[in-house]
Amino acid sequence: MQQQGEPSFRESVDIMVGRAMKLMDLPPGLGEKIRVCNATYTVRFGVRLRGEVKTFTGYRAVHSEHMEPVKGGIRYSMGVNQNEVEALAALMTYKCALVDAPYGGSKGGLCIDPREWEEEELERITRRFAYELIKRDLINPSQNVPAPDMGTGEREMAWIADQYQRMHTTDINGPGCVTGKPVGAGGIVGRTEATGRGVQYALREFFRNPSDVAQAGLSGTLDGKRIAVQGLGNVGYHAAAFLSLEDGAKITCVMERDGMVHSDAGLDIDALRDWIAEHGGVKGFPGATYDPDGSKGLESDCEILIPAALEGVIHKDNAGQIKAALIIEAANGPVTASADAILRDKGKIIIPDMYANAGGVTVSYFEWVKNLSHIRFGRMQRRAEEARHQLLFDELDRLDKLMGDKWSMSDNFKNKYLKGSDELELVRSGLDDTMRGAYQSMAEVWRSRDDVPDMRTAAYLVAIEKVASSYRAKGL
Repeated sequence: MQQQGEPSFRESVDIMVGRAMKLMDLPPGLGEKIRVCNATYTVRFGVRLRGEVKTFTGYRAVHSEHMEPVKGGIRYSMGVNQNEVEALAALMTYKCALVDAPYGGSKGGLCIDPREWEEEELERITRRFAYELIKRDLINPSQNVPAPDMGTGEREMAWIADQYQRMHTTDINGPGCVTGKPVGAGGIVGRTEATGRGVQYALREFFRNPSDVAQAGLSGTLDGKRIAVQGLGNVGYHAAAFLSLEDGAKITCVMERDGMVHSDAGLDIDALRDWIAEHGGVKGFPGATYDPDGSKGLESDCEILIPAALEGVIHKDNAGQIKAALIIEAANGPVTASADAILRDKGKIIIPDMYANAGGVTVSYFEWVKNLSHIRFGRMQRRAEEARHQLLFDELDRLDKLMGDKWSMSDNFKNKYLKGSDELELVRSGLDDTMRGAYQSMAEVWRSRDDVPDMRTAAYLVAIEKVASSYRAKGL
C-alpha cells in the first residue's frame, strides 16, 4: 500500500533507474527506450459463478523485448493494478539481465483474492484468464512465459499449461509456455524453493566478502546472526528454514498478517509454519512473544532483516527506526525510494530485490530449458559420472589396503563420492553459480566507483548496460 507522500512503486523504480542512468553514457533516446514499458494488455472477462456472471480484471505487461521470450510471474491479489504490474515487469527486465537469464521482462496480475474462491471456481477463473492471454500470444513458450508469483503456485501454473496445450495441440514445446509447474507436469525439482534458496545463496556470497561485511558493521559468518523475516510465505519460509537449519542463523522474529512473534532463542520455522497453517496466523505460537502490530518487527533488534512479502513496507516513516545492519529484499520493492535514501544515509547495506530474489527466475530458466530439450537434467551424465568416480575410488581403495593403518579413507566417503548429481543437485549448483556471479558483477561496480553509493545503483548499472548492449546489437 502506498504511503502518503511517497512515490508509487512504479515511480520508485523509475527514480532508481534514473539515478543509475545519470551515471551512464547512453546514446540519446536509448535510456528512455529502456525505461518505458513496451505494452500493457488489460483484460476484463466474465465467468459464471454461484449463479451469476462475475467480471474480473487482469493485466499482462511487457516491459522490454530486447530478448525473447519475455518472462515474469502472474500474481493474484486485490492490490493488482496497471502501475504495479508495469513496475514489476521493469524489475524483471533488469533482474534477468543481471543474472544472465536470456529474457525480456514481463509481468501479469489478476485482481482477485484467491482465498474467497473454492478450488474448482479458481480453476475456471484461471483457465479463462489464461485463454484471454493465450489467444493474443501473451502466453507462449517462444514469446511470453509466465511463472508463479504472490497468490499463485504450481497448481495455477499447471492449469495454465494445460489450457495452452488444449489450444495448441500440435506445439511440442507447449509445456514451456509457463514455468513453476509441478514436477509431474513438466516442472523441475527445486523450483518451489528457488527464490528462498536464492536469498540464502545471496547472503552466503555477501559473507564470503569480508570487506562488504565490514562495511555493514558486521563480522564473521551467518552462524549466530539474528534475522527478522517479514512474511512467511513460500519465499520467506524457505529462506528462513535454510538459513536456520544449514547456516546456523537464528530467526528471532517473524511478521505475518495478524502480527509478529519474537524469541531471542530463535523460532522453530517448521513448527511456526505448521501453526500458521492450522490457526491462520502467528498469534498464540508457543514459546514466543506475540504483538498484534506486525510492523514493529521491522524495527526489531537484529543483524539481518528479510522483507519477503509486499512492496513498500519500509518507507520514510519507519526507515529511521530500522536497526538491522543488513537488509536483503526477498520481496519486490519492499523499500521505497524515500526510505532507500534514509537507510543509505544511516549506513545500512541493502542487497537489492532485483538480485536477491532472482532465484525464482533463474530456476524458471532451467525449467524452460528442460521443457525445450525434452530431457531432465542429469539423465545423460549421472551414471557416467558415477563410473568415472568408481575408477578413482577403486584406486584409492587399493592404496588404502597397501598403506594399512598409516592412511585410510574417511567414513561415508564412498557413498558421497560415488553418487552422481541428480536434477536437484544440478539445479542448486546452477543457482549457486548464478547468484555468485551476479553478486560479484554488482559488487565490483559498487566497490570500484566512488560515484556509486550502494549495491542497488550498481545492480541497475550492470543490468541497464546489458540491456543497452542488446539493443545496440539490434541496431538501435
